[in-house]
Formats: sequence, structure tokens, C-alpha cells
Amino acid sequence: MNARNGFLILLVFVLPMFLMAQDTVEASTAQPSDAVAERGSVEPSTASATGKAAMQATEAGGAAVPPSGQQATPPAEEKKVTKPKKEKKSFFEKFAPILILLVVVGIVVVRLPKLDLGHSPEFRKRRVMNWLPLGLTYAFLYMGRYNVKVSQHAFEKMPDAMGNPMMTNMDFATIFGWGTAVYGASFLLNGPLTDKYGGRRAILVGAGGALVANLLMGLATLSLVTNGPTGWMGENFVTVLTLLYMVNMYFQSFGAVAVVKTNAPWFHVRERGVFGAIFGILISLGIYFAYDIGYMIQDAYSVEWLFLTPAFMLFVFWVLTFLIVQNSPGEAGLTDFDTADASSGDDGPALGAVAVFKLMLKNPVIMTIACIEFCSGFLRQAIMQWYRTFAKNTDGMLGEKGSFVYDNWGMLLCCAGILGGVFAGIISDRVFQSRRGPVAGILYGVMIVLGGILVFTFDTGAVGWIVVFMSMAVIAVHGMLSGTASMDFGGRKNVGVAVGIIDGFVYAGTAVMAITYGAILPEQQLNEAGEIVGPAADPANWIAWPIAMVPFAIIGFLFALKVWNAKPKPKGKPAEA
Repeated sequence: MNARNGFLILLVFVLPMFLMAQDTVEASTAQPSDAVAERGSVEPSTASATGKAAMQATEAGGAAVPPSGQQATPPAEEKKVTKPKKEKKSFFEKFAPILILLVVVGIVVVRLPKLDLGHSPEFRKRRVMNWLPLGLTYAFLYMGRYNVKVSQHAFEKMPDAMGNPMMTNMDFATIFGWGTAVYGASFLLNGPLTDKYGGRRAILVGAGGALVANLLMGLATLSLVTNGPTGWMGENFVTVLTLLYMVNMYFQSFGAVAVVKTNAPWFHVRERGVFGAIFGILISLGIYFAYDIGYMIQDAYSVEWLFLTPAFMLFVFWVLTFLIVQNSPGEAGLTDFDTADASSGDDGPALGAVAVFKLMLKNPVIMTIACIEFCSGFLRQAIMQWYRTFAKNTDGMLGEKGSFVYDNWGMLLCCAGILGGVFAGIISDRVFQSRRGPVAGILYGVMIVLGGILVFTFDTGAVGWIVVFMSMAVIAVHGMLSGTASMDFGGRKNVGVAVGIIDGFVYAGTAVMAITYGAILPEQQLNEAGEIVGPAADPANWIAWPIAMVPFAIIGFLFALKVWNAKPKPKGKPAEA
């Protein structure tokens, strides 16, 4: 099976999601624009009313019934501000972003270079059938990971019992920060477990646990929507969501380890640059599912479906993974082969977890890559998590909300990640003889330049496209190092621990990002019309957002230079940085 056939199979799996997304767009455009967008959203003026009755009154478009003893505010005196009703988009306008995405994926996958390593057609066919359901499971894990960011845009319009947003920027930073801290720390346990029990079991455990966690987050959100901000769930919602998101992120941490561990025996080191491109495509599809399809779901349905939808998709792909995926060619009835990575020639018994950790921690290349990826974790999420929040908060002055980048954020991140990943994979294998350091150095150089430009242009119309190109660079670095270099230098026997260390550093960087931005970015305030006002509405107060990225881009570049010439060596000949 060649790459073209693999792409056709990919469409069979993914196209139904796109068709469902079109239905959600049509449903959302049929709703009045001056009505509350999400079921469960209420105006701040109704926050003193209790529970479901107040929300139902608001949904109906009328004034909420005030508590006894208080006089209702006449409709003429309300300070509600409504935006002009948007024109309904044509089918082509709604389908264009998805069409662009499919074209990009098709061109990229069909044009991937082929290396003659003696693989039989039967082997190639079985390899596609192995990484495809596994990879799409990972993509839907992404959807179930970043849906919490999409949900913030619904929760921030729901007032709590005090009239404040149900989820502020600080609340989101707290939820995401604790979740990413758990994600990073979990690799200390889940990396060795994956090496011991295999990638197949690890992805089944991870997807199953994330499925349950997203289901519970959906049910918690449904309780909030049903019972209102004055019920127990309303009073404790941020705490409950934080705890459930921490559980979700523990199981999510199996994903990357399992994908890399499972694929390591299937790819020779000379073709792992191409696998890095595949890994980048899968990450990018997950980002598209999380953001663009997530916002479509949010616009058309109640907010709890942001969590219930990935739970359902994870169930579907859990079943497919269970039925199809195997840990190695040998387990699939084929012949195993020497992948020429750091495990080449190592036919002895597997080392214990502690011994492997010591081995990896003493490896200068692994630790340098981990430091680069710490910077990647900060930069990637600084862009992905905060661009739309910045655009929405400052829309009154910049008008960025509703721009092409804003409306198609997930699609553009997906295309950028695919193009960056394929560029990185091809030049790594074909130009730099399967060295990963030069690619990371070049891409970090791009981020330094664009980060510097962003500092001076973040409050202009250029901000959206600048962060898209920065995302292209950082997603490509992440796929190349976490998805490929971890295989090379960890070896197929110890790759679980290697990925655990590297991805642990990624999410340590993400946790630092969440804590940093939670402390330095302006807080949101709502006026009586439910609009964002105060410091967060002024672009000048967001200058810390781009400035904080630049030092991490510089540090990542300097570390990348240290591994410019690094290549994996067989057992007994550790790679030199």
C-alpha cells in the first residue's frame, strides 16, 4: 500500500467528522445572532436569580425573573449591546477551510519521498494499517485535551453567583497549569510502564482513561448548565473541572509515549524523518479537531458537547486500535528488522526502569533535546492557547475577532503543522543525513525572527499570520524531536522512557507558560451587557504575551546548536552532542 492509498483510508476515517462539522455550522447559522449563543449562558444582570429558571428566562430572550422584593429593570433601560447580525455564509465559504485542509493533506502525503529499505508491499500495507488508527486515536486525544480552552469562550460568558465570569483567564491558567503539571510528571511512571507492557496496551489505557475523564467533564458541565450558577456545581465548578482535567491529563500522557513506542519497530532510522512528518500531521489534525470543529460544536450545541464528542470518538478509535494495532511487525505476523537506532545490537534482557532512567539522564543528547523541548512547550502553547483569547478580549480596539485567522484558527494551525512537519522531515532525512539538530536549529531561528517581529506588531492586523507561521515552526520542532529523535537516541527498547523524559520537559515548559501568563496577563471584567471590558480590552496591556516568548526562542536555538551533529550510535557507542 503506497502513501496515496493510506491517504484515501485517512479520508474514510476523517471525512465523517468534517461532514458532521458542516451540519453544526448550518445549525449555528440558523440561530439568531442576538440570542445567547450557548445554552446555559446568562446575562450578568440575572446572576442573582436562582438556578435553572433564570437560565431558561435568559435563553428565551426575555428578562430573568428577579428575586422577591426587587423590581425588574424595564427592558428600555437595559444596557445590552448587540452586534449586527452576520450574513449567512454560502456552502463554499463554510467548506473552503476544510477543502484547503484536505488538499494540503493530500498533496503532502502523496508527495512524501520513498526510501528503498527492502520493505515488501505486504509490510508497507500492514504498517499503514497500524499507524493510521493509532495516529487518529492520538488526534482525538488532542481534541479531548484542548477542548477545555474552547470551553473557556463559553464559560467566560456565563456569570457565576457574584456576576463574574464562570471561567476567567486566571481560572483557565489554573486549570491548564495543574493539568499540564500532572501530564509532565506522569511520564516518570508511564514511560517505564509503556516500555514494559508495550505501546498497544499503553494507548488503550490512555484513550480509555481520557474517554472517561471527558465524559465526566461533560456531565459536570451539563450539571452546571441545568442547575445554574447558584447550585453546588456552580459554586465549585472551577475546582471540579481542575480535578477532572488533571485525571484527563494523566491518561493523556500515555498518548505520545504509546505512539512513538509502537511505531519505533516499524520505521528504520533513515525513514523516521518521514515518520516525524506523519506525527506532525496527526498532531495537526488533533489541533483542527480541537479548535475549529470544537468551535463549530460550541456554536451549534450546548457546551457540554465539547467534552462528550471527543469521548465518543475516543470510544470508536479505542475499538479500532484494539482490533488492528500491534506492537511490532513480528506481532503482526511479519518479520522484525534492525532499525539501526540506539537499540541496534542490543539483544540482552531489558533493563529495569531505574537503570534506564539513569542511562537516559546521563545521555547528553537526550537531555539537550529535552531542554529544547521545554522551550517548545512554552512557545507552542503560548501561541495556541492565547491568540484567540487576545483577539477576543481586544476586539473592540483591534477588530481581530472575525478575521480569517481567528475564524479558521484550527484549520490554519493544522495546515501550518503539516507543512512544517513535512519540511522538517524531508530536509532531515535528505539534506542532513537523518540528523535532527540542524532542523531544530533552523526552525528556532525562524521563531526568533518572528517572535521579535511580533513584539512590535502584536497590536496590528498582522498578528494572526505571524503566530500561524510561528506555529508552523514550533509544531515541526516538536514532531521532529519528541516523535523522531526520541526513537533515534532512546532506541526501540527504551523509547518509552526517552519520550517520557522529553515530553515531560515539553509539558513542564507548558506549565511554566500557564503560570507565567496567568500572573502577567490582564484579567477580564464584564459589563452589564456581558461584554469584556477593563484592562483586558486594551491591547497595550497584552505586551507581555509576545515579549515572554522571545527568551525561550533564543534559549531553544542555542540548545539546538549543541546537537547539530548528533546521530544515534549502536549499543556501546553513545552519541556525542
